[in-house]
Amino acid sequence: MTHYLLPFFFALLAWWFSTGLVLYLNHLRANTYRWSMLASSIVLIACLVGLQMGRNDTTQLGALLAFTQALLVWAWLEMSYFMGFITGPRKLGCPPGTMGWRRFRLALKTSLHHEAAVVLLGILLIVTTWGAPNQVGTWTFVTLWLMRWSSKLNLFWGVPHVNEHWFPMHLRYLTTYMRRRPMNLFFPLAVSVSTALMVVLVLLAIASADLFSQTGYVLIATLLALGVLEHWFMVLPLHDSALWNWALRLATKSASKQRPEARKSCDATEKQPTRSPITNPT
Repeated sequence: MTHYLLPFFFALLAWWFSTGLVLYLNHLRANTYRWSMLASSIVLIACLVGLQMGRNDTTQLGALLAFTQALLVWAWLEMSYFMGFITGPRKLGCPPGTMGWRRFRLALKTSLHHEAAVVLLGILLIVTTWGAPNQVGTWTFVTLWLMRWSSKLNLFWGVPHVNEHWFPMHLRYLTTYMRRRPMNLFFPLAVSVSTALMVVLVLLAIASADLFSQTGYVLIATLLALGVLEHWFMVLPLHDSALWNWALRLATKSASKQRPEARKSCDATEKQPTRSPITNPT
């Protein structure tokens, strides 16, 4: 039983901590972003090299390392987006009354460059590990990739709950492309397919005879289950943000330690009138 519980709890803790770390760094002062991205870019390169070097490692440790490295690659992508380094050509809110394909095109433009970065990194991982026995890192990335697209489509078509406070202030305009509604037709399809795939992975883990395969299947199944859980948080009256309040509190505390001169300068800037990108689209 231990060979199932270890990867399960490892995936659970890695998902929880990495999400909290990204939230923490995203909510620090903007002048810390370049240092965070520099450090995470070094980690990104190390992880890509590690995935290439470990593609033939079929030990349990090899599976855990590949999973962790893919998770850190994904963390770099999330940071690059929320810190504003790789987003899209459009940085304005959705004009009131915009519907249909025009609304979809405008929403896509807000993250077009980032979506391209996700695709390129995904292709790089697939090519790097093609034909190798250790595919855990690649499938971890692909799972995160697909669940992210599913989440974004559900937010676009409408769900009851949106964690708007998770968005840094410079990205709050993105919430204008999200709808609040009881349900959309895509949600049950996405959840059903994801749940079915998770069950298949669990059955494959049980049927596998070697420790590496068991570990890999459990890691991906757990990640998929967490993705399904995040989907349900969008429609059920549950507050998943409580899981990462520690990260937001730490970020607020760290940001409040800036020098009094810096705070005064920020206050003076905030008092200046600004044009709203939402009410004044160009």
